Amino acid sequence: MKVLFLCTANSCRSILSEAVFNHLAPAGMKAYSAGSQPKGEVHPLSISALQGAGISTEGLSSKSSDAHAELAPDFVITVCDKAAGEACPVFFGPAVKAHWGLSDPSDLQASVAELDVAFDITLEQIKRRITAFLALPFEQLDAAQLKVELARIGTL
Repeated sequence: MKVLFLCTANSCRSILSEAVFNHLAPAGMKAYSAGSQPKGEVHPLSISALQGAGISTEGLSSKSSDAHAELAPDFVITVCDKAAGEACPVFFGPAVKAHWGLSDPSDLQASVAELDVAFDITLEQIKRRITAFLALPFEQLDAAQLKVELARIGTL
């Protein structure tokens, strides 16, 4: 199973989602991330938050959704409000699509300590959602039921 997390800049929320998913997922499941307008670098506080949680940052990079043109993901999940309104590229074809909106912790005008807390809170929210996703009985749900479950998870 392949899951693609999309965001606009691919430097915070989608990167965090990719890393957490790959940290928690069993063998046979893998996450990727991309952005519609990638920043070109992973936000340093994303790296710090992941390292603080004991989650590998190896291989994480900010990239365009074009980088995954051949991926054929099973799921495409947008994690920022800007990306939710964009059409998923046609090459993502029949993937089940969902939106798990998250506030951008890097947008806060705050002290470094407050920004660290905001990234940690975002990371915990992503962990809750991915844990719920991984607990789904995939073999028992059709595409319509999966969409309903993914929408529910996006409110956690």
